[in-house]
Amino acid sequence: MTAPPSPFEPMTGATRGQRVALLAGLLVAAWLVLQLFASVLLPFVAAAGVAYFLDPLASRLDQAGLRRAAAAGLLIVALLALCLLFALLLYPLIIAQLGILLSRLPTYVELVRGFAIESIAALQQQLGPEFVDEKLRDLVGGQAGAMLSFVALALRQVIGSGFALFNVLTLMVVTPVVGFYLLRDWPDVVARVDSWLPRRYADTVRAQAREVNRILSAWLRGQAMCCVALAVYYAVALSAVGLDLGLIVGLSSGFLSFIPYVGSITGAMTAILLAVAQFPTWTGVAMVAGVFVSGQLLEGYVIYPRFLGDRVELHAVWVIFSLFAGGAAFGFLGVLLAVPAAATIGVLCRFWLHRYLESPLYLDPPRPTEGDAPMGEPVGEPVETGP
Repeated sequence: MTAPPSPFEPMTGATRGQRVALLAGLLVAAWLVLQLFASVLLPFVAAAGVAYFLDPLASRLDQAGLRRAAAAGLLIVALLALCLLFALLLYPLIIAQLGILLSRLPTYVELVRGFAIESIAALQQQLGPEFVDEKLRDLVGGQAGAMLSFVALALRQVIGSGFALFNVLTLMVVTPVVGFYLLRDWPDVVARVDSWLPRRYADTVRAQAREVNRILSAWLRGQAMCCVALAVYYAVALSAVGLDLGLIVGLSSGFLSFIPYVGSITGAMTAILLAVAQFPTWTGVAMVAGVFVSGQLLEGYVIYPRFLGDRVELHAVWVIFSLFAGGAAFGFLGVLLAVPAAATIGVLCRFWLHRYLESPLYLDPPRPTEGDAPMGEPVGEPVETGP
């Protein structure tokens, strides 16, 4: 009679159910962490992004003879200096343009209200009073003004909100500190996670992780350079044609271009509406429209091929969906995590699709039905070709 196995003896092999349970447990734990701690994870996720972005530079400095800790500190200080320089140079201009926007907002409200009333009056003249009455015209005009007034109130609350100021200060203090430690210990963290991989699937997981890293690094670094280039171009060009809020609109349009088509379309619509309200003739409006047309040509034929090219295997529709889905689920934290999650899911889907196309599930031939000829026998009567 054999003795029962001791609970202290090593397991000879993991069952399929145990592997599935482990994967499901990791996914559930990640989801619970995001649900419970989403309000405090933003600085840490931003710090991880900074460390991931700067890791190649830190590795090069380390290979050049500079200690990893010194390289991490130098890069974090350089990044803070760039952010501070940006704030010192552009913050007064941005605040001044926000003041111009708030002071002119009543004028814009009246313009929109007048345009809405004129449009309803034109519809009333064409369709007749039985379709469009005076009450509807007054309602539309009042709602148009109320919508812009709500936007102005929300803008004032966002700018003066103590909670928003607390979040900004938290990002400014916590993110650099956590980013320094993550950047300093990045190789050790990667090695430690690698040591936790199941031995049976370690090579496969490493291969997929390298593919995710290739796509994600190309997208992040390339998209960052594209956004900066477009923001500088739009801000300079719109300011040069004389648009009063050209700096804010140009910077916003450039930085929002990480969402495909959203930044350019939003910026063009906003700039053209502001140009219609500011310029007395259509020449200024045409110049503003020309800035965005030339910007689209520059983006499509110069900037994107130069910085992104064919290295990124993330479709624009998939990026847009992931950004909106992440934002709907976890707010700004979800937006930060959207592209890494989209890149990972895309790599895994391609891997599983490749496995499926090589599996018997796909390669098994169809079963012959009744009346089909056996394999290898000709179907139908032979065709005579000679006399």
